[in-house]
Amino acid sequence: MNRGSSGVCSSKRELSKTLTTSLRSAGFCLLLSAAWMAPADPVFAQQYTLNTVIVDGNARVGDAAILTRAGIARGQTISAGELNAAYQRLIDSGLFETVTFDPQGSSLRITVVEFPTINRISFEGNQRLDDEALAAAINSNERRVFNPAQAERDAADIAEAYANEGRLAAKVTPTIIRRSDNRVDLVFEIFEGDNIEIERISFVGNRTYSDRRLRRVLESKQAGLFRALVRRDTLVADRIEFDKQVLRDFYLSRGYIDFRTNSANAQLTEERDGYFLVFNVQEGQRFEFGDITVSSDVPGVDADRYLDIAKIKTGVVYSPTLIENDIARMERQALRDGVDFLRVEPRVTRDDRNLALDIEYVLTRGPRIFVERIDIEGNTTTLDQVIRRQFTSVEGDPFNPREIRESAERIRALGYFETAEVNAREGSSPDQVVVDVDVEEAPTGSFSFGASFSNNDGVGFAIRFAEENFLGRGQKLSLSVQTTEDSRRYGINFIEPAFLGRELAFGLRLDIAETDSSFTTYDTERFLFQPSLTFPIGENTRLQIRYTADESEMQQRDAPANGAVIANEIAVGAQSSSSIGYQYTYDTRLGGLDPNAGVLFQFTQDFAGIGGDSEYIKTEARLVGETKIFDEEVTLRASLEGGALTWQGGTNRAVDRFLLNTNIIRGFEPGGIGPRDLSVSGEDPLGGNLYLAARFEAEFPIGLPEEYGITGGLFYDVGNLWNLDDVNTTGGTIVGEGGSFRHVIGFAILWNTPVGPLRFNFTDAIKKEDFDRDQSFELTLSTTF
Repeated sequence: MNRGSSGVCSSKRELSKTLTTSLRSAGFCLLLSAAWMAPADPVFAQQYTLNTVIVDGNARVGDAAILTRAGIARGQTISAGELNAAYQRLIDSGLFETVTFDPQGSSLRITVVEFPTINRISFEGNQRLDDEALAAAINSNERRVFNPAQAERDAADIAEAYANEGRLAAKVTPTIIRRSDNRVDLVFEIFEGDNIEIERISFVGNRTYSDRRLRRVLESKQAGLFRALVRRDTLVADRIEFDKQVLRDFYLSRGYIDFRTNSANAQLTEERDGYFLVFNVQEGQRFEFGDITVSSDVPGVDADRYLDIAKIKTGVVYSPTLIENDIARMERQALRDGVDFLRVEPRVTRDDRNLALDIEYVLTRGPRIFVERIDIEGNTTTLDQVIRRQFTSVEGDPFNPREIRESAERIRALGYFETAEVNAREGSSPDQVVVDVDVEEAPTGSFSFGASFSNNDGVGFAIRFAEENFLGRGQKLSLSVQTTEDSRRYGINFIEPAFLGRELAFGLRLDIAETDSSFTTYDTERFLFQPSLTFPIGENTRLQIRYTADESEMQQRDAPANGAVIANEIAVGAQSSSSIGYQYTYDTRLGGLDPNAGVLFQFTQDFAGIGGDSEYIKTEARLVGETKIFDEEVTLRASLEGGALTWQGGTNRAVDRFLLNTNIIRGFEPGGIGPRDLSVSGEDPLGGNLYLAARFEAEFPIGLPEEYGITGGLFYDVGNLWNLDDVNTTGGTIVGEGGSFRHVIGFAILWNTPVGPLRFNFTDAIKKEDFDRDQSFELTLSTTF
């Protein structure tokens, strides 16, 4: 910023002079007021009638405005005390640098010096935080009256913003540069200081879980390799309070009901460039569920019927979430049974000898309160109906506080709002409740660029536009373009989560894909159109019904090198299929009884033949289980999947059959196992009608600091791809049609970098066929920026 020579000399102390002048003026007037009220001078103890009031020195604030703010009117009788109060009101207005009252008989002269107007606000010395972020942190505004006290408060707010970034030594000095016409430039001179990061987070009192495991729970992080990108390794008081809460939630969900954090202390290092953060905790004993019973205080309600609804069993590790889930099930069942206002109260009896908690669910009749209305405010983009459908209660329904809390969580989980507050208050009568929903919109659209690399597909790029709240209707729309060295894919996805106002999701998917893979001697083009309907059929189960129209073509490259089988399939040209299908999904990974274990099961079938060139039944199944052992330090994962293609009409081609890639069995190139045509040098993989694969994996720490995000893994894969029934193999030299199970062992290094997950796989195919294409190393990286 360029300054005049006179401004340079005076700017550094201008603000302090302004404050000093104000204080001197205030002190003078206070002494004058004391003189008026002193008993030794009876003149000032009397009442005065001010026939004339003269205002001098004002240019921006009018005479009438000054008199109104002072509370003085011409012809008014006023005492010395009231005159002093009038003076104080003008001082407190923040409009004047100095104020002087000069009474002369029946007249009063008020002389003011107005604070200047802020011409410009600028920041100097800032690099960590840009001007836009700093401007949002202050309350002074350009073209508004300059107030020294406000400028000092703004400086403190800027310093606090830097403290939240870990720069506790930041200093901010507000200075002014005088301009013409009683204007000033307000400059905040900033010394950012060094960043003070959290060097180490440790725990005292933890016996069950290691420091490493607990550090993964916290929002605060230790300084690591990528601290400039992570930016959660600074010491923030609010974040530490949040960490205390998540620690309690972590232990409570694992049965440690007596857990508490005694203290969280931060100590500066000797070099004063970092903090040691120590959490002093007390774990207590781990409790399990004891006897689970249900009693009813409501006539006609069978307690045994509701006991059957409870999912908690004796011996399960205690978790308050499981109790909440049981209560929600029982209260929903009461509504289905036509029992209004039924409330379930859990009564917990502690058994310290057996470290168990006996739970008695008491069915009671709640107060007869109804929902009068639901008021929604703050949604400028999102339609009211999107928020209202998160409530299971509507106007006129019985009021259930638990349902309101659950609805509030569903609204927050939408991700459409920065904040979402849901509160209930008394309505027009004591038996009516008004539910107030106050939200603040958040950005829901994104435009992202991505990059990926693998030694199979090479370097790839992706562009994606996504809107999670399309037109404020809660609909999801995404457009994507993905390219690698060997493929291009263009896609459109649309989801309406509440089709026809019901818990029914309508989806529409369009895909265009082109490949010229180096692992085959032919290219492919494919178009797919797929509408679907998805709905829940149980607490952990969902069913999707879909229609698929698919057209694909295998194309000859410039230099023919195809085997006889592939040549026959290329000659067919474009072939289409029209199918209906379904997918059944059972998933307990989020809502199961064990927070450290989960199961996923998917079963899919597609029936083609309602049009198009192909007629087949395609069946796939997948089962995945995961658990954590050794105090949650080691993750074990196992999966089993398989597929069967039963061909009934049309040409069964390689693009229709199963081809195994590294997502199914590692240690081989894409299409590296299974039937193959060896009649030419290309040796194209032909795929198969049947496949079966199992994967077993363990992930574990390898001794490096967890803030590096590097873990290790061991895995064992076994799989087979076989069967070429209904395939024209005339003229080909076919191997692997009967199939054999391949076995692979490997070691993985997983690096969760800020720019994306990086995975190194080192593999050894301990059992394979001579014609297989194995692969001893695989590197994958994907990121979005």
